[in-house]
Formats: sequence, C-alpha cells, structure tokens
Amino acid sequence: MLSSALFTDFYELTMAQGYWKRGMNRVAVFDMFFRRQPFGGGYSIFAGLETFLEKLQNFHFYPEDLEYLGTLGIFDPAFLDYLRDFKFSGDVWAVDEGSVVFPQEPLIRIHASLIEAQIIEGMLLNTINFQSLIATKTARVWLASGKGNVMEFGLRRAQGSDGAMSASRAAYIGGAAGTSNVLAAKCYGIPVMGTMAHSWIMSFPSELEAFEAYADIYPDKTVFLIDTYDTLESGIRNAIEAGKKLVERGKKFGVRLDSGDIHYLSLEVRRALNAAGLTDATIAVSNDLDESIIQALTAAGAPIDSWGVGTQMVTGGSESAFTGVYKLAAREHTGGHLVPTIKFSDNPEKTTNPGVKQVWRIFDRNGMAVTDVMTLDGDSAEGVKDEPLPGVNQAFWHPAADYRHFHWTVDGEMRALLQPRVRRGTLIAEHPSLATLRCRVREGLEQFDPSYKRLLNPHVYKVSVSERLRDLKIKLIHEYLGEQ
Repeated sequence: MLSSALFTDFYELTMAQGYWKRGMNRVAVFDMFFRRQPFGGGYSIFAGLETFLEKLQNFHFYPEDLEYLGTLGIFDPAFLDYLRDFKFSGDVWAVDEGSVVFPQEPLIRIHASLIEAQIIEGMLLNTINFQSLIATKTARVWLASGKGNVMEFGLRRAQGSDGAMSASRAAYIGGAAGTSNVLAAKCYGIPVMGTMAHSWIMSFPSELEAFEAYADIYPDKTVFLIDTYDTLESGIRNAIEAGKKLVERGKKFGVRLDSGDIHYLSLEVRRALNAAGLTDATIAVSNDLDESIIQALTAAGAPIDSWGVGTQMVTGGSESAFTGVYKLAAREHTGGHLVPTIKFSDNPEKTTNPGVKQVWRIFDRNGMAVTDVMTLDGDSAEGVKDEPLPGVNQAFWHPAADYRHFHWTVDGEMRALLQPRVRRGTLIAEHPSLATLRCRVREGLEQFDPSYKRLLNPHVYKVSVSERLRDLKIKLIHEYLGEQ
C-alpha cells in the first residue's frame, strides 16, 4: 500500500499536528537536492520522477490508517478527521527525468501547504534517491563498456520486490539495453533478455545435448552458457558443434562466460570461434561485474560483445544510498508573501541556499555545458530578473558563499532546468516513454567534457549561484550570527 500516506516518517505527522494546532499551515517551498556525487563520480542521473508523481496523485490516508494512528494515543481525533481528506494540492517543479545533474542544485521544488509538503517528504526521497542511484550506476557501467550492450540481470540480488522493479526501471533509463525481470519488462515496456542457467545443462545427459535441445527450441535466441564444466575443454567445443548446425540453418548464436578469468577466456573463446569460421558468433559475459572491471576489460581489448550486470548495478554496489535531502527554502509570511529561509551549519556545504530558485544550465557556443547557475526565481524588487545575461561578462559564485567565483560571458544556449509538472495537485505534463528518457541520458552525457565522466578523479563541474542569491545567503548568515 505505497499509496498510503503512512509511508512517511513519524515526525512528519507529529510536526503536521503541531502546525495544525498552531494555525501554521501556510504555503511553504521545499527543495530536493543532493549533497555529493555517488561512486566518487563527476555526474549523476536524475531518475524516479514519473514514479514519484504517480504516487503523489494517489497519496492519501485510508480509514484503517487513521484507525491505526488513533491507537497511538498522540493524535487529536479532530486532527485525524483533518487527515481524512488529505490530498496533495500544491505545485511541483522538477528537472527533466533522465537529466545529468549535480550536487546542491534543486532537482524538485515543492510549493504546498506546510503539512502537505512535510508529509510527502519520505516518499519523495525514497523514490528519487534509489532510482537516481541505480540510473547513475548504470550510466557509469554503460560508459565503461564503451557504450556497449549492457543487460540488467539483478532481480535475485535486488533489495526486495519493489527494489527489483525500481532498479530495472532506473537501469534502463541509465543505459541498460534490457532486463531479465519479466514483470518489469511487462510493466515498463523494457526489452526482456536472458539465456540459460547451469541447471539447464546439468539436467541433460551431456552438455552437447543440452546445447542442441536449446538451439532446437530457440533457434533465433540461442546463447550457450559454456562454463558449467570446463570452458575451454568442453564448453566452447560443444557450443561450436551445436552452433555450426544453427549457422547451417541461417541462424546466429552466441556464448556466455559466467566465471573464471574473463579476459583470458574471452580471448581463447574468440580464437576458437574464429578458427571454426564462426566470426559472427557473439560473446557475452557476467559474474559480478562492475564499471571498474568492465573498463579494465574494455581497455585490455577483451573481445566481449555484451555485459550482464546484476548485483553491482541494482544495489548500487559500493554506494549504499544517494545523498538526496529535502529542505525548507521559503515560507509564507504574514501578508501572504514568501520569505526566504536558510539552514545554517558550521559546515559550509550544509548551509542551504535560501529562497525560491531556478537552475540554469549554460552552454558554450559548441553546445558543451559550462556551468549550472542557481538564481532567485521571479523578478527582484528592482524589477530585474535574476538570471544569466546573454553576452555579458558576469561573475558566478561558489554555492558556499565564500570568495570562490569565475567570470563567463554567455555566448551559447541558456536552459532553465526546473519546469512545472503539477499545478494545484493536477499533473500538467505528459510522461515521456522510458526509451525517450534513455535517449535523454545518452544525449545529455554527450554535452559534457569527457573529464567529467572518467571513473577516476573526474573533473568537478561548476555549480554556481548568482550574485543576488549569494548576497541573500550572506545576509541571512550574518543575521543569524548577529542573533547569537
């Protein structure tokens, strides 16, 4: 029952009751952003937006939910009656799903009553953080493979059924060519892929009989798993014998390696296939692969045509979670206007950027991304829009509000990344297909210099703030310090 609004942290409900009792349920603006790149990388892929928006449309309290809350002895019956009609009625702005994104910049902006905005926090972060982590991991794997054919084989190692479904969706967005998860393939329209298990081969009197039976049943989709007994002494020899019969029928086939020294074995298998005149036969590999292993194999010239990646892709591997957070950026003041808010920290990276913000991606004249700039959204009191000015040499400041900055003259495209998705609780934008999102990832990655995409020691992309936003942040910090 993930449409249940009980899918939230307990303190969201205790705070909500507090706002309700104190008459504080005014309009608020929250930003969802993340603090650092996962995997020590130079970029991330934003995923999970469609899933979040679909959940948001149906997020409510069931009668049995309110009955449960009533048993806790902490919630006023009148407040529970208020929750009975709970439904998100605010606005959502978001970056396009499948976009390349960076720390500190808002990916989602929520405009809603304080109670509504608080209650959806857990569901929003749970959805976006996991799918963005997996999409980012998959993009890294895909690039490491030389933009090759990557298959997601992670169902049995994923974190529960919802984790498996979400991971298949996110992995396809990130660059996987297909999934072994049949339910995900059906639900999301992802190509379904798979070969055979060792148990198939072990169920027959001989390896050759197992191969020939499979080829007879699936002549157009035959990939022989050749490491059940001895890869080079029996597996590849039997695959060649069975494969030649397929070729005589005008069919193609492949082999898969799932253990051993993948580099050495792939070279030997390729040599054996070529010597048998089977130059069109393909080689697929699996066996707990990740982007580092794949890049090493690719760099060494291993003759591998496709990569089956499971555990390391659908769990995040070395990175347990995406560091997305959700922070109050502005609240309604007496009189109805919004005032900026800031979370102050002794750690400058954890001091938030205040106010209602837009994010602009600035490109050079060759179409390559130069910087992302956060600005205050809307007109200033002086009637001047706070956005980058084309053709003007201007300063862009580090988000930490210190001395670091650089100058740039905008001579290429400027793109506002945050766009409206929900208005007054109603979805106002069509969801693109997953294939479209997958293309968006690939096209987006091409807009960044290779130095940002390398696995080791990637260049740090500049995320900046406008001078007006920097000045506001410094002003609020000084006001806070002056109260101490």
